[in-house]
Amino acid sequence: MTAHAMTKSAQTTAPNDQSMNADLQARRLAATPRGVGVMAGFYIDRAQNAEVWDVEGNRYIDFAGGIAVLNTGHRHPALVAAIEEQLKRFTHTCYQVLPYESYVRLAERINALVPGHYAKKTAFFSSGAEAVENAVKIARSSTGRPGIIAFSGGFHGRTMMGCALTGKVVPYKVGFGPFPSEVYHLPFPMELHGVTVEDSLHALETLFKAEIEPSRVAAIIIEPVQGEGGFYVAPPQLLHGLRKVCDEHGILLIFDEVQTGFGRTGKLFATEYYDVLPDIVTMAKSMAGGMTLSAVCGRAEVMDAPAPGGLGGTYAGNPLAIAAALAVIDVMEKEQLVERSNFLGEKLMARLNAAQAAVPALKEVRGLGSMVAAEFCDPATGAPSPDAVKRVQQAALEEGLILLTCGVYANVIRFLYPLTTEDTVFDEALDILDRALAKA
Repeated sequence: MTAHAMTKSAQTTAPNDQSMNADLQARRLAATPRGVGVMAGFYIDRAQNAEVWDVEGNRYIDFAGGIAVLNTGHRHPALVAAIEEQLKRFTHTCYQVLPYESYVRLAERINALVPGHYAKKTAFFSSGAEAVENAVKIARSSTGRPGIIAFSGGFHGRTMMGCALTGKVVPYKVGFGPFPSEVYHLPFPMELHGVTVEDSLHALETLFKAEIEPSRVAAIIIEPVQGEGGFYVAPPQLLHGLRKVCDEHGILLIFDEVQTGFGRTGKLFATEYYDVLPDIVTMAKSMAGGMTLSAVCGRAEVMDAPAPGGLGGTYAGNPLAIAAALAVIDVMEKEQLVERSNFLGEKLMARLNAAQAAVPALKEVRGLGSMVAAEFCDPATGAPSPDAVKRVQQAALEEGLILLTCGVYANVIRFLYPLTTEDTVFDEALDILDRALAKA
């Protein structure tokens, strides 16, 4: 059990007014646009570690983690203390106007933690999409080239460049075009769906012959493990092939670690699984435990390409978020959350693998560390089965377990629980999952 465990005495409930969720739902539909899709029909009142309570006092186990943002759980005491301490000093100056030491200190720590024995520099922003946008700007500035290559199934944000890079149409691109030009896509290897590494690298060769010459390509961007795309793990051969092509043609290699970073995959960064080093790494989500912060870290000479004033943002590197991120790194080291990521991931995968014999629709279990996915297909046809996923997700929710879906075909359940989840709560969640899987 981690230092973040919650005592039973803290598990009080709010007044059980059965109309509160319904009233809030009606207010939401009247006040906010439908484009902001919401999964749950209940409203959160408070949370602690891996548990949340809604406004009617109902308890849920959170295996969504704010979409991979809460690797250190809800309201970790160390993060709360760090934010409170910063609140006593100042909340905002805009780093580009009045800088502060904590920004520099966090950059130094990130530079030391990101794989690669070469000089690095780091800039901070507010969201994962913003980090990706700036990585593209930096790559274009460094190379003097326009082209960016991404992958099908990849997710890189909801901004216009983020949408252009993202390899999933519904719901991220529908009705929002035209998108920025000079963005190209390759198929991502998916053995289950018949796409091989050779197919991906051959598509790159074809792209260079049919669409854009390599001398006009600034960067190739890839998630080491696809997030929204379905938790497909990039094969080492693919990254070796990309690195070789990049080195041959002066193209930069960008690893998008927005979702994979900070222990989710059983390493601090998924990059550590490979003997391939990127030139630029983007990160966000769990790096500040729920505060809005992202970063771009890269080779010093690449990061220095933009002129002064070319990078930044009014809220980029907010001091409260910086304080939280420094606390996150300390917590991950002190509580050995990278090791715990592997421990919890192994327990989950063992339970899922054991269930496969009784759940024919559960076609594949995969992942690294605690970045685990369960993919569902129709047992008769082999076609992706989003309906099976919906049944499992709903059955779990009815018993108080929050799960998220993903995948180009929306037929994958992804597990994004806090790495600080207590053993008893985790086991309770796995029991609920067993029962929900029977509904597939």
